[in-house]
Amino acid sequence: MTQDPCDTAKQAISDDTTALQKSFPRRLLKIIYAIDRVSIWSGKFLAVLILPMVGSLVYEVFARYFFTAPTVWANDISTMLYGVLWMGGSAYALQRQLHIRTDFLYEKWSTRTKGIVDSVLYLALYFPGLLIFLWIGWEYAFRSMMFMERIISSPWMPYIWPVKLMIPVSTLLLIIQGVSELLKSLYAASTGFSLQTAREETET
Repeated sequence: MTQDPCDTAKQAISDDTTALQKSFPRRLLKIIYAIDRVSIWSGKFLAVLILPMVGSLVYEVFARYFFTAPTVWANDISTMLYGVLWMGGSAYALQRQLHIRTDFLYEKWSTRTKGIVDSVLYLALYFPGLLIFLWIGWEYAFRSMMFMERIISSPWMPYIWPVKLMIPVSTLLLIIQGVSELLKSLYAASTGFSLQTAREETET
């Protein structure tokens, strides 16, 4: 019986991945995968908010144009939920390599070069910037919670502090996922092999 070439290729990739991952400290590998799972599940959990966000807009359209009964809350609800989705999904986007890069340069580099550049940028710019943002964001959110801040420009004045609390929460998730990405980058810089690519290939 002839074996499917695709299955053979996948098996070869899986064998190579297993061999290379054995050379990587198992504790660090477990840390990487654990952090990735946190980001993936947080992204999937927050994705559910798309339903009420879209639902509020659809309701507003029908209420306004079919029944001449516009709401005072639909626009605020959709805006706040969009903010939570945008901030909270940033760690998931980082794990999935969905953030914007200068691809016409980056894609031409070798895996080792990508790992070196990414490692330097994570240490020099990413973590310092996010730690400062975490500190400022927490103070900003804490004040909002202390005063039970509302949107005073809205007729129904909804609470805004839960949305502002997502600033430090999403920043913390980004920092945690950044640890995983830094470890992957250091591994790529030292071995010329991408753990991210290997995992994606074995999952397909």
